[in-house]
Amino acid sequence: MARKTRNHSVLRDLWDFMKENKKWWLLPLIIMLVLTAILIILGQSTPISPFIYPLI
Repeated sequence: MARKTRNHSVLRDLWDFMKENKKWWLLPLIIMLVLTAILIILGQSTPISPFIYPLI
């Protein structure tokens, strides 16, 4: 019997986990972590960084 391969991303697996186990309280936590990571990445060495520093 042929085995099906599933190419899921981490975000898709996380979404399925939250949906099946009713762990909706994780969603705001994940959103804040992603936004913080984006601010850190943009604040390192981009032309936008002088405008990000007042936000932090």
